[in-house]
Amino acid sequence: MHTRRTSRRAFLSKSASGIGAAWLAANHGAIATAQEFVRTAAAAGLPHVYAFFTTEEAAEIEAMTAEIIPTDDTPGALEARCVAFIDRALVTFDSERQADYRKGLDELSAATKKLYPSATRFAALPSGDRIKVLTSIEQTPFFDLVRVHTITGFFADPVHGGNHDKVGWTLVGYEDSLEHEPPFGYYDALPSARG
Repeated sequence: MHTRRTSRRAFLSKSASGIGAAWLAANHGAIATAQEFVRTAAAAGLPHVYAFFTTEEAAEIEAMTAEIIPTDDTPGALEARCVAFIDRALVTFDSERQADYRKGLDELSAATKKLYPSATRFAALPSGDRIKVLTSIEQTPFFDLVRVHTITGFFADPVHGGNHDKVGWTLVGYEDSLEHEPPFGYYDALPSARG
């Protein structure tokens, strides 16, 4: 079990580092606007109200996120509330992806019906069947988009709507603090750097 937790932590850390810097740099201004919106809503004690998704659409996306970062002995995308992050992203800093989600939800529905004709919707399937549906669409741009948004929401600052209770940060051992001890980089250990 320890190996599984360690490998999950390593996978999520590697995934986050690959998308983090470029994504944040490209969206900095709009992220600040989204941050302020979420801070205001949180301060007012308001529950999350979907701004882009309908309740049914949110359930479909949430079911996808739950398979991308599942809950096991540690919290997953459900506990991190990644769907709230995605919803907020689609009406703020990533609003140009709205059409991709509309089209992707149609593709998800079609893939679900193809594999399970009697299914009413993807979210109603048991986990094993959901994985089969996602495997059938995992090479599509939509699946990749939801995967990136899920991982980003899992590690984003909670003010963006995801990483609820800092579960993503806790999983990888990140402390939300500016109190760091030297050395801060390899150069601190070099005699020539100490001057």
